[in-house]
Amino acid sequence: MKEYEAIVVGASAGGVEALISVFSSLPSQFSLPVITVLHLPDQRHSHLAEVFERRLHRPVRQARDKETIEPGMFYFAGPSYHLSVERDYSFSLSQEDRVHYSRPAIDLLFDSAADAYGQALAGVLLTGANADGARGMASIQNAGGLTIVQDPREASVSVMPEAALRLISPDHILSLNGIGKLLAELERGTC
Repeated sequence: MKEYEAIVVGASAGGVEALISVFSSLPSQFSLPVITVLHLPDQRHSHLAEVFERRLHRPVRQARDKETIEPGMFYFAGPSYHLSVERDYSFSLSQEDRVHYSRPAIDLLFDSAADAYGQALAGVLLTGANADGARGMASIQNAGGLTIVQDPREASVSVMPEAALRLISPDHILSLNGIGKLLAELERGTC
């Protein structure tokens, strides 16, 4: 039975509602760290962490540079910075060029997390309006991790999941409800 150590999630257009749906399905004592990039407009401050903490009644925060990833914590990338995972399971923030017009970019998070966690990583790609995340899902798959793509027929905007499906055959193509149930099972190692 495979054991997972972290989950990375990417979303864009329509992503807030999709993320709330998936994260609300997780048990209150969910112990895996969940690291999310949701495409954000450039601004000084994001209220995503506060909004999600209120909605989910669980610890949520914006990832900080050099911060060590903690079990059970939900992290969001902040605006204007790419978010990467280092091999020592800490975060790195950078202002490298945009990827698919986005900073933070899903691909950079997924690529770095695949390098750090290998087969102990689960990646989830949700609704969105560009191809960001497709290459990162391929990195997760190549590292032996679990790949989960939202069913494009259900996505608010199907471009992002469809781009991933053109590049890889993921382990699962699921509805939001199905994704939440599967992630809950990952913690128990029943998947």
